[in-house]
Amino acid sequence: MVVVFVLVAVAVLSLLGVLHWYVWRRVVRDTTVSGSVARRVGRVVMAGLPLLTVATFVGENAGVPFGLVQVIAWPGYLWLAVFLYLLLALAAGELVRPLLRGKYGKLEKEVPRRVRVPELVTVPETDVPEPPVEDPGPVTAEDPSRRLFVSRVVAGTAAAVALGTVGYGTYGTLRGPKVKRLTVPLAKLPRGAHGFRIAVVSDVHLGPILGRDFAQRVVDTVNATQPDLIAVVGDLVDGNVDDLEPAVAPLAGLRARHGAFFVTGNHEYISGAEQWVEHVQELGLRLLANERVEVQGFDLAGVNDLHADEGEGPDFARALGDRDRTRAAVLLAHQPAAVHEAVRHGVDLQLSGHTHGGQLWPFNFVAGLANPTLAGLERHEDTQLYVTRGAGAWGPPVRVGAPSDITVIELASRQA
Repeated sequence: MVVVFVLVAVAVLSLLGVLHWYVWRRVVRDTTVSGSVARRVGRVVMAGLPLLTVATFVGENAGVPFGLVQVIAWPGYLWLAVFLYLLLALAAGELVRPLLRGKYGKLEKEVPRRVRVPELVTVPETDVPEPPVEDPGPVTAEDPSRRLFVSRVVAGTAAAVALGTVGYGTYGTLRGPKVKRLTVPLAKLPRGAHGFRIAVVSDVHLGPILGRDFAQRVVDTVNATQPDLIAVVGDLVDGNVDDLEPAVAPLAGLRARHGAFFVTGNHEYISGAEQWVEHVQELGLRLLANERVEVQGFDLAGVNDLHADEGEGPDFARALGDRDRTRAAVLLAHQPAAVHEAVRHGVDLQLSGHTHGGQLWPFNFVAGLANPTLAGLERHEDTQLYVTRGAGAWGPPVRVGAPSDITVIELASRQA
């Protein structure tokens, strides 16, 4: 197993190395003059940014001081997003490059006339016709300055597209999630629970980039919706309690008539789930670890994440097995893939996150293949599954084509 992991790691790193070389060639080598200051600076930048990315990933798990990780995380993580869109834009530029070179890459040059000079002989002074002149006409040759111009146009356009896309996506993430409202009818919901509102919060990913201010923005947004219940469905943090305790402190201010509930996501187990399940309860969130509670006419259940440590994984039988199936059931499960078990246990509505809606286009296509539902509300047999795109972002604080959200689900009774 270790050998397979090493081989996969080597293959991935090799591919990334080749792609970075391609970007360096198109952005730096082809647009600068050999030996110039611009080329030397470009070489340092193109080598340094990927190293910062690696240092950020390693630093988060290697005991590097959290303050230092916060400093290098910004350029390290943002480079991932810039590199992605720079690569895509340059690839598109390869289609345009031949057209530009055809238009601007040739320059007509006059070839000096070659005149055939006759042998010197003594002739009488008479009218002698001029010797014929060989004129091959103009020829074309590739002009290095024009080739440089084309390369700079393509690279400059690609850089502008990449930086503009990442800049807009970063702004959209940092300004905080928008509220999305959705009404979901449940056949078994009693009339007394009609209009019950659940604020669904997922994938906040508080860490070296998204910190206390972002957490406060999420709390203010949730509280402004005045929900009856708050469901935090995993991936709250990226890091340990000692480093992130100030960042998560605003979560103690979450307010709802029936309280705030929490289930673990896969990133809680990466960060140390045991410490976090204790700390979120100290903040006032109710942990649902393979258990359920009765809430105003329906059952609210929660299961641990599918990627939990051995012995701590989801236990659907424990959370749902002996319940009264004439009552409506709402399940909190971080990953949409849990819907298959939800269907087996007669769950009416599952609330999940995890996918981020893909976060960065075109990864939405990959995420869509890996999950039964990418985002939004879908029906799987008799179970409805709602997947939020999440409030924050993992890695680069950037979202493209998948805006963040906090969703307020309003339950509707068909008896009302």
